[in-house]
Amino acid sequence: MTLPKKFYLGDIVRMRKPHPCGSDRWEVLRVGMDIRIRCLGCGHLVLMPRRKFERAVRQVLGGPNRPPEDLPGGPAEGGTAGPAASGG
Repeated sequence: MTLPKKFYLGDIVRMRKPHPCGSDRWEVLRVGMDIRIRCLGCGHLVLMPRRKFERAVRQVLGGPNRPPEDLPGGPAEGGTAGPAASGG
C-alpha cells in the first residue's frame, strides 16, 4: 500500500483527459477521501474519489498553499530555487 500523494487547496492540476470545454486545467477546492475540483475553462465542479483523481492527474502546476519544495523543479527535485542556487 502506498501513501496518498499530497494535494493542497488551491492547487492547479493538469488532467490526462481534457474537459469537453477544451481545458485540461483544474483547481483543487476540497481535499480528503474525495477531491472536489473546478474546471478553469468553464467553472464546472466535479467530485471524485481520491484514488481516481490521483490516477487522472498528469501534472501539478502549483498553487498558493503548496510549499516551494513540493513544486515541480523545486529543491526536492534538483531544480534551481532560492538564493543558494544563484552562484554568487
